[in-house]
Amino acid sequence: MLNMIEHGHATDAPGLLIAHGLYGSARNWGVIAKRLSEGRRVVAVDMRNHGNSPWFDTHGYEDMAGDLAQVVRALGGAWDVLGHSMGGKAAMMLALRHPDLVNRLIVADIAPVAYPHSQIQYVEAMKSVDLGTVERRSDAGAQLLEVVDNPDLVPFFLQSLDVKARRWMLNLDTLAREMPKILGFPEVSAVYDGPTLFLGGAESDYIAPAHRPAINALFPAARFARIPGAGHWLHAEKPREFEAAVRGWLDS
Repeated sequence: MLNMIEHGHATDAPGLLIAHGLYGSARNWGVIAKRLSEGRRVVAVDMRNHGNSPWFDTHGYEDMAGDLAQVVRALGGAWDVLGHSMGGKAAMMLALRHPDLVNRLIVADIAPVAYPHSQIQYVEAMKSVDLGTVERRSDAGAQLLEVVDNPDLVPFFLQSLDVKARRWMLNLDTLAREMPKILGFPEVSAVYDGPTLFLGGAESDYIAPAHRPAINALFPAARFARIPGAGHWLHAEKPREFEAAVRGWLDS
């Protein structure tokens, strides 16, 4: 079972399950999850090979959808599901393979397509840190700043560092090996016709007009919205606007 962080308590409203993106964790979503729990139960999970969840040798979307299905069945009933980036693809696969478990779906800044870019450089950056010399988080941060192209990502990566144990709470070897699966999306013949919101950042190209046919083929009830001024990390860059958009759609 995936590690879960729970917020709020059960009400008449469906619960909300949150699946984070690559290199993230349930803790990254703490503030937004807590605010969204006003009026509903919210559960954020650590995806496999992340945080306090188990490590596996595989990291495909069928695997991740199976993990999420196990969580929803344990929680009981059908849940609203929100996923960002990698977590968004996992949430889409959950809805396609187990539609009875998904009440409504929110996909944050990702589409059911393969992307040409790679994230392998960040695995290599984290693996390059000499953990034996790390006494405090800033020690690792200084090393990462020398090799990471975007300094804004360094604090995000450092959230997955267990300083006391001098280890990354990420299965970097598996994530590197499975990167083609993470960047891709499996061929699927199923359709999820439940309410679905694709919420993108206006400054991001992760949900592009060219992706609409693939989205509409799998999610015929899809609606689209964008958050002005936000990029791919829309929930971190515009947290209030993101929360308002999610809350407004769930309550509509």
